Amino acid sequence: MGGRLALAAMVTMICALAGCGSDRGDEKRPASTAVVIVSGGDATTPFTGPEQACKTGLAAGNTDTALREYLLGKGYTVYTSPAMAGRGQVVDQTGFGSFGVCPITLPENMTVDSTGSIDTAGEHLARFLNWLHTDKGVTEVDFVGHSMGGLYSRAAIRVLASTNSPLKVRSLTTIGTPWQGSYLSDFANGLVPLSDCKGDTFCETSMKGMSDEVKRLMAGSGREVNQAFLMGKNGWNEYQSGVLDKIPVVLIGGKKFTKDGPVNPAVWPNDGIVALQSALARDIGDPVLPHRRCSTFDDTHSIFVSNLAGLEQKTALTWDPQVLEIVHKAIDDAPKALGRPNREGCPT
Repeated sequence: MGGRLALAAMVTMICALAGCGSDRGDEKRPASTAVVIVSGGDATTPFTGPEQACKTGLAAGNTDTALREYLLGKGYTVYTSPAMAGRGQVVDQTGFGSFGVCPITLPENMTVDSTGSIDTAGEHLARFLNWLHTDKGVTEVDFVGHSMGGLYSRAAIRVLASTNSPLKVRSLTTIGTPWQGSYLSDFANGLVPLSDCKGDTFCETSMKGMSDEVKRLMAGSGREVNQAFLMGKNGWNEYQSGVLDKIPVVLIGGKKFTKDGPVNPAVWPNDGIVALQSALARDIGDPVLPHRRCSTFDDTHSIFVSNLAGLEQKTALTWDPQVLEIVHKAIDDAPKALGRPNREGCPT
């Protein structure tokens, strides 16, 4: 109980620091223009709406709660897409980041299996979005994807386009998303050696843990979120060419963990799960990502990583007030973003 109260207090503090009060003046968006937050790999997240959230624990799970509260305070209509670490519908959670007594439980085919394949996750997410259109009257969407949620969002955007969905995607903001893969999966799939950790215990433990999980599941996100699957000729990223042609994208990366001296940039610096160059899509070409801006923060991947590293929760990307403000600006700037200079803040 103490942990849940502490997390709730942290949300309140973030609102105080970043300003959760609406500052949109007379430019109030219609409820039909919504923000959809998409959580990442191995996450369990409940469906929430602007006035619907879990009654106990974290209102929208440990990835989305602070982000949701902040964006609601800015006057947006916000939904969190349901995700389950495995097949099935979302159920109440105990332990770290627990939640319970949640709104309606949506069916499995609208729920992302956050351990399954990226493309299947995209199909389920697209069904959820079409449900928002028919049931909630949503016509425009700003995606905010954390971690693998950025890849799930991209897969869903492709599905929406290929099925002539009436939904319009205004923008995509990715937070700690492994555009080029995660070095943990790279190790698990034999692409980088343990020695690239340079003796860092946290890095080595994380790599070994991911390897065990990949072996246990045999397929799904853990197998796919690596350079071999995502990058190169006929890779997953190449298959997404054209999907983001008219969609402005803001990429946010963390670099809390660093190493001096010669290092593999596919590993260092990183946020504990994703290397900075991957989060900022350094090697992704314009056919895949034509309209991009980037921001970097001295943050970890998530409050789970911060907790493991003995750091404060506000050091996590989705709980850092400065990151939340960048997300807010990315959404607000979307209508004019395509006319702004490309690759602002991005590595070359």
